[in-house]
Amino acid sequence: MEHTYEYAWIIPLFPLPVPMGIGLGLIFFPTATKNLRRMWSFHSVFLLSIVMIFSADLSIKLVNKSSIFQYVSSWTINNDFSLEFGYLIDPLTSIMSILITTIGVLVLIYSDNYMLHDQGYLRFFAYMSFFNASMLGLVTSSNLIQIYIFWELVGMCSYLLIGFWFTRPLAANACQKAFVTNRIGDFGLLLGILGLYWITGSFEFRDVFEIFNNFILNNEVNFLFGTLCVFLLFSGAVAKSAQFPLHVWLPDAMEGPTPISALIHAATMVAAGIFLVARLFPLFIAIPSVLNFISFLSTITLLLGATLALAQTDIKRGLAYSTMSQLGYMMLALGMGSYRTALFHLITHAYSKALLFLGSGSIIHSMEAIVGYSPNKSQNMVIMGGLIKYVPITKNAFFLGTLSLCGIPPLACFWSKDEILNDSWLYSQIIGILACSTAGLTAFYMFRIYLLTFEGHLNINFQNYSGKTGSLAYSISLWGKESAKTEKKKISLLTLLPMNNKADIPFFSRKTCRINDNGIQPFLTINRFDTKSTLSYPYEADNTMLFPLLMLVFFTIFIGVIGIPFTQDGKDLDILSKWLNSSINLLHPNFSNSEDWYDFVTNASFSISIALFGIFIAFLLYKPVYSSFKNLNLMNLLTKRVSNKLFRENIKTFIYSWSYNRGYIDIFYNAFVIKGVRGLAEFTHFFDRRIVDGITNGVGVLSFFLGEGLKYVGNGRISSYLFLYLVFLICFQILFLFF
Repeated sequence: MEHTYEYAWIIPLFPLPVPMGIGLGLIFFPTATKNLRRMWSFHSVFLLSIVMIFSADLSIKLVNKSSIFQYVSSWTINNDFSLEFGYLIDPLTSIMSILITTIGVLVLIYSDNYMLHDQGYLRFFAYMSFFNASMLGLVTSSNLIQIYIFWELVGMCSYLLIGFWFTRPLAANACQKAFVTNRIGDFGLLLGILGLYWITGSFEFRDVFEIFNNFILNNEVNFLFGTLCVFLLFSGAVAKSAQFPLHVWLPDAMEGPTPISALIHAATMVAAGIFLVARLFPLFIAIPSVLNFISFLSTITLLLGATLALAQTDIKRGLAYSTMSQLGYMMLALGMGSYRTALFHLITHAYSKALLFLGSGSIIHSMEAIVGYSPNKSQNMVIMGGLIKYVPITKNAFFLGTLSLCGIPPLACFWSKDEILNDSWLYSQIIGILACSTAGLTAFYMFRIYLLTFEGHLNINFQNYSGKTGSLAYSISLWGKESAKTEKKKISLLTLLPMNNKADIPFFSRKTCRINDNGIQPFLTINRFDTKSTLSYPYEADNTMLFPLLMLVFFTIFIGVIGIPFTQDGKDLDILSKWLNSSINLLHPNFSNSEDWYDFVTNASFSISIALFGIFIAFLLYKPVYSSFKNLNLMNLLTKRVSNKLFRENIKTFIYSWSYNRGYIDIFYNAFVIKGVRGLAEFTHFFDRRIVDGITNGVGVLSFFLGEGLKYVGNGRISSYLFLYLVFLICFQILFLFF
């Protein structure tokens, strides 16, 4: 077994040949590299697949033998200071490496077709492979300095991928916003690492844990300083995992390509903050006040993310706020001390949310066949609808992902979210109420996304266009390249949105998107350049995009099995508990999740009821056609009087404004933080130019005039000196007499 562990260094290093090869190829053989560009996608998938198989093999050995392995070598030695570099293989590492590689392989396969017609195809795979290497290096790091190095590399890759389409101002601004926001948390992380080194004299995990905990127990270190160091470590996780108030970068990160959103901003990089807190969990256990603060902050995050997702019209932004809310659930579990539950939800959510993001990418891909490349149009749920007839496979996959995130059994997220809700009730009734309320909101906004996207009618009128239907339409990428699928004449698609403004779009309905029951409002005005031009309906994605969706459906259905709380004689028999038994992270490992089936069914019934209630409300408000309920007077009365009068008149404006304006947090930052910093900079500039430089320049000018004046006084004539002496003497006498 140790012989296998000795080759664990391949985990972070194997993806590196792809970005290195692409870079060297573009320098020395640019034409050949561009012509053979799809070869690099095969290499990316192949090398990451090797890492996936190796990680799975190590995980199986960990489950069976409950052991860990660490290899370190000296990097630099100077007197008493020694810095080591190596890798650590333990249950947390194996969990994260399997997540990164399995989802990474599927996203790379998906990206081959999704990015095929983009000029940045090679650059995309170079960035993605380098990100995978950096993320794998992060989770296998054996000390704090190594973690920080890979932490920054992951942030750099995120910056490059968010701004992948850097010619778009929104993408350029989004990557800068993500970079600056994460630097705040990363600076705190660096200060925390240096503070821990000052206390313990080591960067190695085991040494830091033992020395720090002994110092805290024996009162050998200032408790406030120790608390500050641990809090600063948590600040790094706050930024990376989009916790309030440093969450503002995550929705803007959706400006990057959809596969990036699926891999980085849903499943892996945003989970790095959860990984950091889990890796350093013994430090947080030693400071209960920090754990209480984590619970409080994560509760705000999960509730805020859910409320901000309620009225989003961009499908990717809605899923981004959903990710923020689910990350809050994970952090809440860690704050409550539920280490196992947090990692369980990390696993289940990663596969379910990756499925939803890739499903949204398939939807966007199909909408681009109609509206061309335009995020404001192809990602706007208001103009979607009726896609169930055109993309049935994507619809079914998206539906299962939606059910999983809502917490409907037996799908993956049900098992983990149910445990978090139960633990929250035991931890605090207030937090339990907020967590359960958020679960209902999650079911509501997720089914809102599903219903707006797939149900009803497609809100585009094809009847005004004379030509063949069902053929593939011209689509254009950011770089202006024609799709290889079309080979048709160009058409211009204009006037997609209704005449009214976004603010006028009803929050709880889409009725203004329809003229009557017989026809759809014509959103499109088509200017044809050729009489043979054709316009297509949305179409299902290619097999290379559908295969990852189907694989993620498999994981979404069955991955929850690893954490189902099977017990026998008071002992946990679930795979996840066995997996975590040998974790190096905890000084006192206790992953017990035992409960009898009666308690489990009782608790699960409560959480399922909340989810079903949220789904029911979403159906009432967003289901386009109530054909099966039209004969029920009670249902008509409920939908007419309750939904129209109570919700629309009294709550619509507030909820829509709150969600549409992102909780006014960005406005607050702009008004007080950004303008405040600019005002301070302007004042500092004024003080430097007018005061500091003014004093210096004033002394010089004063010296000049004094010198000029004195040179006329010092003429060498005694009579002049006597005259000045008498003048000054008379002046002093007058001042003395009168004052």
